[in-house]
Amino acid sequence: MSSKTLLAIDIGSSSITAVIAKNNLDGKINILGTGTSKSEGINKGSITNIEVASKAIKNAVNIARGSTAEVIDSSVVSISGAYTKGLRSLGSVNVPNGLITETEINQVMQMALYNATIIPEYEVVHVLPIFFKVDDSKDVENPLNMNGSRLEVSVYIVTAKRTALTNIKSALKSAGIELTNFVLDGYASAISLLDEQQNKFGSTVINIGGTTTEFVSYKGSAIIFNGFIPVGSNHITNDLSVMLHTPPNAAEMLKVKYGNLLKINENDDLAIKKVKIPRIGDEQNTSEVSLEHIQTIIHARVEEILVLIRNKLKQSGIQENIGAGIVITGGMSQLLGIKELAMKVFENTPVKISNPINIKNGYMNFDDPTMSTIVGLLFYSLNDNRTYELDSNKNLIKKAIKKEEPIVTSIVKEEKIIVKDEKVKEKTTNTLEKEDTTKLPTLSKKDKGKGMSRFWSKVSEWF
Repeated sequence: MSSKTLLAIDIGSSSITAVIAKNNLDGKINILGTGTSKSEGINKGSITNIEVASKAIKNAVNIARGSTAEVIDSSVVSISGAYTKGLRSLGSVNVPNGLITETEINQVMQMALYNATIIPEYEVVHVLPIFFKVDDSKDVENPLNMNGSRLEVSVYIVTAKRTALTNIKSALKSAGIELTNFVLDGYASAISLLDEQQNKFGSTVINIGGTTTEFVSYKGSAIIFNGFIPVGSNHITNDLSVMLHTPPNAAEMLKVKYGNLLKINENDDLAIKKVKIPRIGDEQNTSEVSLEHIQTIIHARVEEILVLIRNKLKQSGIQENIGAGIVITGGMSQLLGIKELAMKVFENTPVKISNPINIKNGYMNFDDPTMSTIVGLLFYSLNDNRTYELDSNKNLIKKAIKKEEPIVTSIVKEEKIIVKDEKVKEKTTNTLEKEDTTKLPTLSKKDKGKGMSRFWSKVSEWF
């Protein structure tokens, strides 16, 4: 378990979140400091102004650093799926000694990466095993210490545009941050949300942010597909502003306060059915608009996002492999009725609105759908209980093996119990022997001789 201090940065489309953390003595994540700032110089997941983006990142990091004096040992940064491509590859190696070690696992994954056709202007971010095979065996989750002569692997490779990664590195460097690893935004979200059963049977995680929607499909604890749509909750605000001729700030208020995908009950006399909104260019005067009209605009945009994702999943053939259903997170997952709409769009596939695992701390509440990525980054870097993979530096991340508890102590205790039992038994036997008056005493050879001598003396006196 690593005890190094980590800086995790989630570069979102609406906000930038920085968290400094490390593992405590119990192996649990200890939050040392947090900071947030508004995303600037970033558009739809891509950096458009390095100087402005660098200041926004630096601001969030400085706020986090204000709570701790710990020296940062490593850093991990999320990247948007906007400029990523996924592909599959295969690799195989011979096992010379017949026993599979981490060396062979690293070699077979490196071979799968070598066999892949990577587009020249793209760089590798993740190499994730879908399954291993040992000789002619069926799919193997963890081949370590297995016996065999040949090891094979099927991998999913996430690549990203080199220019986009370089821009992020430049922005971080200007902010005085040395980068250690990149992590795909959707992958991080999935780590923070999915449980063992959802991983096993297959799930698709949809993270709907401000200007982007990212999704990853999992099956058997491995990514099998990832995608991106350049549409998010900010587009709803824009739609309301344009269609209702109201300023953006008023449109945002309408979305947050009255956003609802569930049908209004017309028979409810107490329900609000109309609201007053200002007009663009004439904000002193207001006009009334029905909530039904507002909801129709919101419904159309949300449905468009979900339909686009459904179509991409169908085209890739992934939709049949999501037995555990759809998991929706991100800011727009809080919209009332999105679960019901998603179930219709995905044709009665199970849908769950989910928040990330809450890491208790005194700085920030992680039990919030907007925190899925940052929580995933922390678990990615500080939790060893994950699968093998090659990270963005092409280094093997090893799967933690739980060490068996030593049984010496228990054996010693058992021996003590046995000795104690024998002493009790001996003591009990002695007590019984003292109490039993009918039992003849045991004589030594010397005593036996004396007894016979007395007997013959007595006989001589009689005759």
